[in-house]
Amino acid sequence: MSYTNLDIYNISFKLFIETHPHTFKLPKHELYELGSQLRRSSDSVVTNIAEGYGRKNYKGEFIRFLVYSQGSCDETVSHLSKLAILYPELNADFQNKVERYQLLGGKINNFIKYVQLNWRT
Repeated sequence: MSYTNLDIYNISFKLFIETHPHTFKLPKHELYELGSQLRRSSDSVVTNIAEGYGRKNYKGEFIRFLVYSQGSCDETVSHLSKLAILYPELNADFQNKVERYQLLGGKINNFIKYVQLNWRT
């Protein structure tokens, strides 16, 4: 099995791919402020799942990276929420992503619980 078989990886990868281009619709002065932070946090959700899975033989390490992923997911929701308020003309783009990242956060949390209770190295 591979990390690419994990639902949380596939969902987060898809959301990253969808979110990334929306950041370039922001005003020029925001591209390297909140836009950059959003790109990095959404990428971190995906990347930490992959990196954690690479350490899956060490349960504690795997959980640690899943927790990082969940934190990055929360950070992404925060950035999206701010952008939805600051740029109402882009609200539809960002608000939809907020809801989907919140659902992803719940899935990551459930997967962390699964790993804590059931993961065998």
